[in-house]
Amino acid sequence: MDIRKIDKKKIKKILILTGICIVTTLALCIGGEKKISAFIMKGTSNTKTEQETEISKFQLLLENLFDHRNKAILTQNDEVLKKLYDIDHKFGLWAYEQEVTKMKYLQNWSYKQGVKFNDIKTRVKVRKVKEKEENLYGIICAVSTEYNYSYENQPEVKNMFRIGTYHYLNMRIIDNEYIITKEWYTDPFADSLHLDNIKSDDIRNYIMSKDKIEISLTNEQIKGVEYAHKYCGAAADEEHGMKFNPEYKDFNPDGGDCANFASQIMYESGRFKKNGTWNYYNNSGTKAWVNAQGFKNYLLNSGRGSLICKGSFEDVYKLAYSMTPGDIVAYEKGGRITHVSTVTGADSKGYPLVTCHNTDRMLVPWDLGWSDKAIRFHLIKVHY
Repeated sequence: MDIRKIDKKKIKKILILTGICIVTTLALCIGGEKKISAFIMKGTSNTKTEQETEISKFQLLLENLFDHRNKAILTQNDEVLKKLYDIDHKFGLWAYEQEVTKMKYLQNWSYKQGVKFNDIKTRVKVRKVKEKEENLYGIICAVSTEYNYSYENQPEVKNMFRIGTYHYLNMRIIDNEYIITKEWYTDPFADSLHLDNIKSDDIRNYIMSKDKIEISLTNEQIKGVEYAHKYCGAAADEEHGMKFNPEYKDFNPDGGDCANFASQIMYESGRFKKNGTWNYYNNSGTKAWVNAQGFKNYLLNSGRGSLICKGSFEDVYKLAYSMTPGDIVAYEKGGRITHVSTVTGADSKGYPLVTCHNTDRMLVPWDLGWSDKAIRFHLIKVHY
């Protein structure tokens, strides 16, 4: 049919019907049929303002809740921790039990390390809030947790590291209080729940006997460290948006982004060029670029890296002090390399600190979350 033969009334009617369909579809997407009339009456700008207000409210709410949780972990107060969860339901109970496990792990690790945690602070960036039913809210958010610690024989010197996690949680109002009924996130301590199996006293004394080290870095190492700290996701400084570099694909949905990020750090330092084996192009990376096992093998086989040592934590912790920014720690579990991270600094005792993705870490002690008997470490010197 020739459009020129349709009269103006029909055109107007078609446009009106089309507009109604678009508005209806948009309204359904943002919250269901009950919000259609409100969407039509208020317009998109007001709806956005309401959503931003709701997100800001839950952001403050969660930061307050996590602040209470952090204080409970610092003081080892199980009872305070329990009050934050709906332990009468299995998902709330599981979430509470996981936090208790983390609390005990941090206590064990800090004794092994000879440190005391002074403070734990949390920043929350809420991505989405949805009212699932009356008084029950589903929330998706990024959480940046900053840990402040000092060595017991050096209490005046403060050290800091940051861990970023991505949470999906349900919160319910009970007796005018918000409590967690479900919480899921990738736990950075999940692979190291048996630290009490390690004979800590000798390790503790050795670590506490060390002194701060001065490291001379090349321009490429400095550039790599700056890149790592800028794009370490939820662990990064807030000024960087707590995001990954958008110029690279996030491979977390495909199994993990740790090797991709370690490869980025090497490449963006300006020291290493891509090649046929180690390459990223058009949202795709070779096995050596994106796979933890493949990345480790590539470093050692290409001559771009050399093995410092490998073994259990007890086997390698003394030699770990020879690592400098740009070096790689590869973590082996069940006979396979399941994670890699990049050294980007050292604390007040010269203990190497790493930065990585999934979970996002910035300047975290290299063994934190990994140092139990089941894990083997491959410490790799990268030749900058």
